[in-house]
Amino acid sequence: MKIISVNVGRPRENPWKGLGATYIDKRPVDGPVQVTSPGPKGDGSVGLAGDRVGDVEHHGGTDQAVYVYSTEDYGHFNQLVGRDFGAGAFGENLTTTGYDVNAALIGERWAGPGGLVLQVTGARIPCGTFRGWIDERGWLKTFTREARPGPYLRVVAPGFVEAGADLEIVHRPDHEVTAAMFFRAAMGERELVPRILEIPELPQAEKDWLSGM
Repeated sequence: MKIISVNVGRPRENPWKGLGATYIDKRPVDGPVQVTSPGPKGDGSVGLAGDRVGDVEHHGGTDQAVYVYSTEDYGHFNQLVGRDFGAGAFGENLTTTGYDVNAALIGERWAGPGGLVLQVTGARIPCGTFRGWIDERGWLKTFTREARPGPYLRVVAPGFVEAGADLEIVHRPDHEVTAAMFFRAAMGERELVPRILEIPELPQAEKDWLSGM
């Protein structure tokens, strides 16, 4: 797959969650951006240099270091709701093309520039900030129904990202649990949960969260 855009958040007020700031307003940046593991969730750190999250309790940290969305999925929603969502509109760090990122397997690894290795850990779960930011009537129901969430990834090895660079799939685990399946389970298809909990690649925090739902 190819990186079309690298997007870094700008702080803005967050009236939708009552927090001081949100960084969902991601804007494309030029040149290479360093990617490193941010460490545990709690201080707002993410993988891309210069970026952060505002809701430190629910976002950021090791297993949500990088968020990816594809131009193909943007095209789907553009047609569905009659809007022109561009790179960064959903708050993703990397906008890609050429690969179905929702079909990526939990535990799948992608290699990129400068020795970068990323690993799929889960999927984006929509929240009040996302709903308010998009400002589309019934948006959370629409997003849930379409099951095109985009995956979260951890940083296995540091490197960098930049527009025009390739990401190569270098490992696919021996199971069938995709980012989209994880999302569907999290959003109510509870019959999928046992299958997902069985895979060793699922981060412990995600196992605990799914088990406690």
